[in-house]
Amino acid sequence: MITQAWVRMMAGYNAEMNRRLYAAAARVEDAERRRDRGAFFGSIDATLNHLLWADAMWMSRFAGWPKPPAMKEGLRMYPDFAALAAARAEMDASLIAWAEALDPAWLHGDLTWFSGAVQQDMTRPRDLLVSHMFNHQTHHRGQVHAMLTAAGERTGDTDLWLLAEV
Repeated sequence: MITQAWVRMMAGYNAEMNRRLYAAAARVEDAERRRDRGAFFGSIDATLNHLLWADAMWMSRFAGWPKPPAMKEGLRMYPDFAALAAARAEMDASLIAWAEALDPAWLHGDLTWFSGAVQQDMTRPRDLLVSHMFNHQTHHRGQVHAMLTAAGERTGDTDLWLLAEV
């Protein structure tokens, strides 16, 4: 079972990794960021948009934040990279604030929501879903990291144990 301290650690790690990825992505030409590179969502931009969309979707369920558009539209939520980067920084600050204020007891309950992915109501433990949100971020950030590396950019260390404040 996860704890509030784990959620805070992951929110901080998420923010730091996003700062590193966005700094590297900013050094890539717009056309190159939008180029289909064979990843699940195709391009660096589409994958970064998807990550922001997914965080917004989970937080709409966890904390009542505004619900984002449908997933397909989420790949183009922010066609302008500067606006995307600003929205990501705002999301990361909000995730950190949410983690800081999180009631540890909330993690022990279940969440019921309608899943558009499977088109039915779902109920799962909140701690599992919060873990999934952070795991999902790590998964797709890995894809972005690979695309940026292929584009000749570097993000620096990505290991949690090197970056987490303990």
